[in-house]
Amino acid sequence: MPLADILDRIARAEAAAGRAPGSVHLIAVSKVQPNDRVEAVLEEGHRLFGENYVQEAAAKWPAWRARFPGVAVHMIGPLQSNKAKQAMELFEAIHTLDRPSLAKKLATQAQARGACPALFVQVNTGAEPQKAGVLPETADAFIAECRAMDLPVAGVMCIPPDGEDPAPHFAMLAGIGARNGLAGLSMGMSADFETAIAHGATHVRVGSAIFGARAAKAG
Repeated sequence: MPLADILDRIARAEAAAGRAPGSVHLIAVSKVQPNDRVEAVLEEGHRLFGENYVQEAAAKWPAWRARFPGVAVHMIGPLQSNKAKQAMELFEAIHTLDRPSLAKKLATQAQARGACPALFVQVNTGAEPQKAGVLPETADAFIAECRAMDLPVAGVMCIPPDGEDPAPHFAMLAGIGARNGLAGLSMGMSADFETAIAHGATHVRVGSAIFGARAAKAG
């Protein structure tokens, strides 16, 4: 089964990097996947999933949570500020904290709720104009700003530019995490997660290698 194959590759990458078994969390990216494919992975015992769209997650995960105890769902797509309240109720972690306005919105909601998902600051390591995330040179200041709002920053996240060697981007993100005392490194996807693990990834986001090619998003 693809899930077993990916878990085996993660275990081998952990061992090759001299890391403890189980130190890397596999986020199965279930966005826009047919329900039967996701249920098959749930039936295999996997419990950590990633979603890109608040509305899609809201439509499908409450029922699965009721059927499969221990499920955790992480937000890994861009988060609109007007969806912040709903996202905080739906997800155990948000990997895409990428701007001061969103941080303020999350801080307001966190104070109102008395709780907040774990947060990862998204860093645009390639300084790509079309991509979300704080620039590497502003990451330290933004992390400090988030902490000043009492937001639970657990780590940092990046998506390296397409077609580039991801290793320097993973190394850069690991450096940002280390100097800010952040243990969480959300980096690595289907094509490069083993490289990410070698650079210290704690969360890898794998979709197509588990589920197969995604269906087209409706609309």
